[in-house]
Amino acid sequence: MKILITNPQNITKGDKMLKYLSIGQIVNTHGVRGEVKVYPLTDDPERFKKLKEVFVEKNEELISYKVTNVKLIKNLAILKLETIDTVEDAIKLKNLYMKIDRSKAVKLPKGSYFICDLLDCDVHDIKLGFLGKLTNVIETGSNDVYVVKADNGKEILVPALKSVINEINIEDRKVVVELPEGLL
Repeated sequence: MKILITNPQNITKGDKMLKYLSIGQIVNTHGVRGEVKVYPLTDDPERFKKLKEVFVEKNEELISYKVTNVKLIKNLAILKLETIDTVEDAIKLKNLYMKIDRSKAVKLPKGSYFICDLLDCDVHDIKLGFLGKLTNVIETGSNDVYVVKADNGKEILVPALKSVINEINIEDRKVVVELPEGLL
């Protein structure tokens, strides 16, 4: 059974956070029975094995699908979705994003945040004041790097280290940093 939710971007939780989180992008079909290959947007692809339901965003609508089977192959998840039974059905989902309700998301350890919650936060330096908006997070392996776009259009790359990030307040959409000397 499919459930359709229109305008998912306008559905918020607490007026600050997205109600639905992207967990992967459908990058291709797999086999002839309608399975889809999903590139995970999560640190733990094993979490796909626990999925019972996902939403696929298409034309600003979310369509609900029951997950009937999951396999992990290399860096991809292969999902079988109920009602998607042919390659032709599956190809229509290619390049679309797969989402879950935030209430079904993994619980993050203290001091960890979903990237989507950090995006568009105001970034302030304790000495310099407002630096700009956080527009992207680059995952480097050793530590993340926050991309901050200043009002003049220039980008500032801020290492997401405990010695640099003083405070993250998702409710107020604010990140306070202390930039290392010479970074600007």
